[in-house]
Amino acid sequence: MSVTDRLSIQLYTLRTLEDLDLILDTVADAGYRYVETVGSHLDKAAEVRAKLDARGLKTSSSHVSMAALREKPDAIVEACRTLGLTHLYMPAVPPEERDMAADGWRDLGKELGQMAERFQAQGIRLGYHNHHWELKPKDGAKTALELIFEAAGSSPLAWQVDVAWLVRGDADPKEWINRYRSKVTAAHVKDIAPAGQNEDQDGWADVGSGVLNWRDLWRVCREAGAEWMVVEHDKPSDPARTARASFDFLRSIED
Repeated sequence: MSVTDRLSIQLYTLRTLEDLDLILDTVADAGYRYVETVGSHLDKAAEVRAKLDARGLKTSSSHVSMAALREKPDAIVEACRTLGLTHLYMPAVPPEERDMAADGWRDLGKELGQMAERFQAQGIRLGYHNHHWELKPKDGAKTALELIFEAAGSSPLAWQVDVAWLVRGDADPKEWINRYRSKVTAAHVKDIAPAGQNEDQDGWADVGSGVLNWRDLWRVCREAGAEWMVVEHDKPSDPARTARASFDFLRSIED
C-alpha cells in the first residue's frame, strides 16, 4: 500500500478559497484522491457528493460539531450514507467551554461515548479530535483528554490524533499515541514552523518544511492503527501551495 492510498486533506485547510468547486479542483490537481469534509458539507451532502464524483474524489472522513451530533443525529447518518462516510470526528468544544473544570470533561467523554455506541450501530465510527487545550491538568495530574477517554469507558469512541497540537501542548506524541493506540483511527498531518518563522500563519508550516519528523511520525501513527492520514494547515498563506507541497513531501516517504 502506498502513502497516497491513505492520504487525505482536511478541506478546512483551503477554506479561504471559499468556492467549493475551486477547493476541490485545487486538491485534485495537487494529487489527492480523498478529502476530509467539515460539518457544513454534511448539510448539503448530495451536492457535495456530485462535486466529488465529478473530480474522482472520495471522502475519508468528516468533522462534525457537538451541536449537530446532539440536534440532528439522524440527518448526520443519512449524510454519511450519501457521502460514503464511515468515520466522523468531533473537532472541538466551543471556545467558552475550553477551560471547563474536570466534571465538564468527564460529562463530555460520557456523552461522546454514548453517541459513539449509537453511531456504531449505524456502521459509523465516531471519534474525538484534540487540540492543545485538552492537555491541561484538570484533576490532579489528569488532563482533559485523559478524562474524556476515561469517562468514555469501553465505548467505541475513537481518536483522531492531531500530532502537532499534542506537541504544542508540550506532550510527547509517541507516548500518547502508544497509550491510546486502541482508540486511534486517524491522524492529522500538520507541521510546526521553526521558532520565529511563519508568524503570519500562526507558526504552522507545510508538511515536511517544519520541525516535526513526519517520516517517523507517519510510521508511529499507522502502526497505532490510523486508517486515514489527513493533511491540515490551520492558517496557510497560500492554500494551493500548502496542499501541493504537503502532498509532494508525503508521497516521497515510505509507508
